[in-house]
Amino acid sequence: MKQIKNFFFIIFSLIILVGCSDKFDINQFSKYSKDVNIVGDTVYIKTGEPWGGFNNPQAILMGREPFLYVCDTDNNRIVMLDITGKVHGYLPIKRPVAIAQDHKLNLFICAEFDTANVTYSAAYKIDLFSAGHQIENAPITRILPIRDVDYNTQRRYTAITVFYDNSFFIARTGPNNTSVSNPDNSIFKIAPKKLAAGGDLLVPSDGDTLTIGRVPFIDPLSQGLISANGINCMSAFPQRNMDFIATLSGESSFKAQWFHFFSSGIEEKFMSQFDPRGGMEFLKPNRFLNPRGACLDPSGNIYIADAGKDSVFKFNSSGDELQSFGGSSVFSNPSAVAFFDKILYVLDSERNQILRFILSTDLR
Repeated sequence: MKQIKNFFFIIFSLIILVGCSDKFDINQFSKYSKDVNIVGDTVYIKTGEPWGGFNNPQAILMGREPFLYVCDTDNNRIVMLDITGKVHGYLPIKRPVAIAQDHKLNLFICAEFDTANVTYSAAYKIDLFSAGHQIENAPITRILPIRDVDYNTQRRYTAITVFYDNSFFIARTGPNNTSVSNPDNSIFKIAPKKLAAGGDLLVPSDGDTLTIGRVPFIDPLSQGLISANGINCMSAFPQRNMDFIATLSGESSFKAQWFHFFSSGIEEKFMSQFDPRGGMEFLKPNRFLNPRGACLDPSGNIYIADAGKDSVFKFNSSGDELQSFGGSSVFSNPSAVAFFDKILYVLDSERNQILRFILSTDLR
């Protein structure tokens, strides 16, 4: 009987010891936290091999065809690829940094051009349709600058996005922001004449008359919300509105913002979609370090490429953080993002590659 008691005592002791040795410690994951999925059990998984051949690429666009367009900045060209990664052509253009496409399949690009003595920043229209989508043969029309005062080497056109009605915004940055009517840090609306953007007429050589006007009530130097202080990317929503996501490189506490267009019938202005007092992750002060690119998917989710944190952040339309991921083992300098058919395309400007990711739930 005594032996039986001793046997059960030994078994009971072993159970306790095993239980203690397996005790959960939340700190065991801290050493891995830099390079793993940041939020949630559903994770992004790399799919396929990277696509390379670029040199310091700064922007990527998923076109409406769909083709992928890459601003291959230091190779002075736009690269056109299909969704399998096959290159379909190149368009030579000096140092492209931003790209968008309207519903007529025209491309709009922020880049540069040379004169005899100096280099200026510029915005261009690329007419793909007239060239049968042979990008190397597409006519190029310079839209900006147009006035003598705009030929300023310190002014840079840094971001561009197109809305549902084919009007588009171009962001400009620069050091002179004392002017009330025309500070360097501004957003300009350019639209077909019938839509009346206001301001000056643009009459490009292809005869497509456009109007241009500065978007009012956007502070050029604010470190808070609704600011044009260092905008480096804009991404319009696909709906019939004028909302867009912007990322900023200026001295701002909110380096990614949702610009919501408000119209009362009496006044029209942009205001923040989110209230910073609401506590949502998207508008958390200093949430981002150096965001460089943004895009949206058909569900209204927002993707932010943060080169400073080597990460891509994902938020829903309520500003809640979803499946963010990255780290130095995944990215070196993620500068832009694009989305199509469940695949997230991330442009890494240091690795000179496009990397593709898919949600783990979409593999099932």
